[in-house]
Amino acid sequence: MTSLDKMLEIMNYFDEDNLSIDVSRAAELTGTSRATAYRYIQSLTKSGLLMAAAGGNYVLGSRIIELEMVIRESDPLLRAARRLIRRNSEDLDLNIMLCSYYGDKVLCADFAWPDRSIEEIYKRGRAMPIFRGAMAKIILAHLSLAQLKNVYRWNEEEIREIGLAADWDEFRKAMSVMRSDGYAVTHSEVFEGLVGIAAPVRDTEKRILGSVVFVVAQERFAKFDLSQLISEICRISAEIEEGVSRLMRGSDDASVYAARLKRPVATGA
Repeated sequence: MTSLDKMLEIMNYFDEDNLSIDVSRAAELTGTSRATAYRYIQSLTKSGLLMAAAGGNYVLGSRIIELEMVIRESDPLLRAARRLIRRNSEDLDLNIMLCSYYGDKVLCADFAWPDRSIEEIYKRGRAMPIFRGAMAKIILAHLSLAQLKNVYRWNEEEIREIGLAADWDEFRKAMSVMRSDGYAVTHSEVFEGLVGIAAPVRDTEKRILGSVVFVVAQERFAKFDLSQLISEICRISAEIEEGVSRLMRGSDDASVYAARLKRPVATGA
C-alpha cells in the first residue's frame, strides 16, 4: 500500500462503532510503526479530516462537515430527490428513504418521515448491508455483471448463509429477475416489523445511483394494495431520474411533479 492508501485505511476505520482512533490502532491498521502512523495522523489532522481529542485519541474533524455540505449541494441524486421525496411523502403519508451506495455498503442519503408510529431509525449516512432490505437488493440487482461477480466472489459465504443464493448461477438469476421486475419488496430484513418497497434510481446512461424506498409498518402494509405501492415508488423513482437528467444537462430546476394520486388506497381500512 502507498502512504495515501494507508491514510485512507485510517479514515475508513471510522463508523458508528468506531468513533475515535489512537496511534497504536492506526499503526495496526496500516502495518507501520507508531512513528509513521503518528505522521499519517498529523497529516490528516492538518487537513482538518481528523482532530485531537482527550486521552491521545483522534476523532473526525470539521472538514468532514464542510464536505458533507458540498456533497448535498453538488450531488445530482441528492439535489434531484430532496424536494420530491418530501412532497411525495406528505402527499402519500408514507415514509420515504433515499439511498446511495459505495463498495459493499448502502447508505441512507436522505429521508422524509411523516409516519411517526415508526421510530426514526434511519439517519443520513447510516450504512446498511447490501444483501438485506429492498433498498439494498434493488441496487445490487442493477450493478453491472462484472460488479456483481466481484460482490459474489468477495461475499460468497455470507450470500449462502443468509439464503440469498446457493451458488453464482442462482445469485445471478435472482438479481436478473429483480432487475427485470424493476422493484423489490422485503419483509423484516433490516428491522423487524417493517416492509420495504424499493425502486432503482439511475443516471442518464442507466447506471445505478441508488434507490428510493417506502418504509411501512407490517400492520399498515397489510391494508394497502401492493401493486399500487409498487406503481407509486416506481413513479417517484422515474421523477428523480428525470431530475438527475435535467441537472446533468445543466438545468438548475431538478424538480419534476407529475400527476399523482393523493394517497394509496388502503383496502379494508
